[in-house]
Amino acid sequence: MEIANLIQQKNNQPLVIILTGPSGVGKDAALNELKKLDRQWHFVVTTTTRSIRFNEIDGKDYMFVSPEEFQKTLEQNGFLEYAQVYDKWYGVPKNQVTEPISKGKDVILKVDVQGAATIKSLIPSAISIFMIPGSMSDLEHRLTSRMTESENQLNLRLEVAKTELEQINNFEYYIINSEDNLDGAVEQIDKIITVEKARLNRPPFTIH
Repeated sequence: MEIANLIQQKNNQPLVIILTGPSGVGKDAALNELKKLDRQWHFVVTTTTRSIRFNEIDGKDYMFVSPEEFQKTLEQNGFLEYAQVYDKWYGVPKNQVTEPISKGKDVILKVDVQGAATIKSLIPSAISIFMIPGSMSDLEHRLTSRMTESENQLNLRLEVAKTELEQINNFEYYIINSEDNLDGAVEQIDKIITVEKARLNRPPFTIH
């Protein structure tokens, strides 16, 4: 048997990669750059009840639904994980993870810090990557430039971010997304996935 075939048989499990971090750290920007790479990845599209922003596309950035539609999916057990964040509901559709995995595709999903911890408990083999800002002033600048939050909302997000950053040791990897170095952060994510793909005896994908 050729060595390459032997390795493939030993290490053919697809990955679930969780990308998380405080609001405004640049998760969406990183995902947009990752999508430009020539990789066989499936990017999960999260469902939300929040309003669409001016630069977003329904079905690509998020699936924007009414609270009633969200509740219906919830009652049908259609979410892998869901949570209320800043008075809006967010959910990870279960089939957005299970179907690509069944086809052998690696799955990348972006969730808030609370959701990442939940998914990691449900899928122990998932790889968690925690994005942090270069500084709190970097984070404040990103949130301010979005022009989507009032001053009170901005202050709340910054306070929540400080609490979330204290949870960094609960995750396997961290990357720093500095204000002027998004390319470097994306390169690190790509390298992490490459390393994990080369890991032998990786546990199989299961949902608890």
